Amino acid sequence: MNVKDLKVGCQTFTWEMLGDRFTGGPDDLLKAIAEGGYAGIEITDTMIGHYADRPSQFAAALKSAGLTLVSFAFGSKSGFTLKNEIGADLETAKRWIDFAAVFPGALVSMGSATVVSDGPRNDKFAIAAEIYNKAGELGRKAGVQVVVHPSSHHNTLLFDRADYDRIFGLIDASLVGWVPDTGHILRGRQDMADTLTTYRDRIRYVHLKDVDAAGTWAMLGKGVCDTAKVIEIASAAPNFNGWLVLEEESETAAADPAIAVKTNRQTMCGYGA
Repeated sequence: MNVKDLKVGCQTFTWEMLGDRFTGGPDDLLKAIAEGGYAGIEITDTMIGHYADRPSQFAAALKSAGLTLVSFAFGSKSGFTLKNEIGADLETAKRWIDFAAVFPGALVSMGSATVVSDGPRNDKFAIAAEIYNKAGELGRKAGVQVVVHPSSHHNTLLFDRADYDRIFGLIDASLVGWVPDTGHILRGRQDMADTLTTYRDRIRYVHLKDVDAAGTWAMLGKGVCDTAKVIEIASAAPNFNGWLVLEEESETAAADPAIAVKTNRQTMCGYGA
């Protein structure tokens, strides 16, 4: 895939991380992301707001803003690691898979397995894999690709390379893909190129963000992420759909999300995307 064929989307967590400081709604997000120069959006269950049960209206809003739904992302208070919550987590997965099915090509991204209870880590990996795989089956039936999004946030089960190897050894690659997140991979002290190359067949799209050498979030291009190399590897991955989704969690974004994401979009132009 040539760089000119890449598409650039924006993740709404940049606003979500503000918590109560963000007083707007999904239409404000669409406006800011469109004005930032993006072609697509990845929105979360927290930020979908009044469109949660109105996918057709959301489709109309996206069309008006000139945006494509790249992916719908959701997590769970269970961390996808509680056996007695498997049924509830799968019901939620089905809800958002059905929502995403309205949008051609849209994926559903499931958040990182997270430790929320005591007990053996091996058991938690097994439960998370069961949930991911069964959600993947639901996605296949609905014609929606399901992906997993490992993170480096508090109590994540999917932090370093050993964790990635463990979960990918349990997940059916034919059912569940992967959205590698450059910032989280770097915070897990992984070799970026090796991790991406090893699991290249699982890559569906990419989350691009940056960190400094200490693992603190940085604006894209201001940290240690070799963005050009990431693009090179992803572009050659057989199941990569061409979307680079920028997600910004730095203090700069906390001060002004709209300006931060617009700046990141301009930075991407330097890479030809």
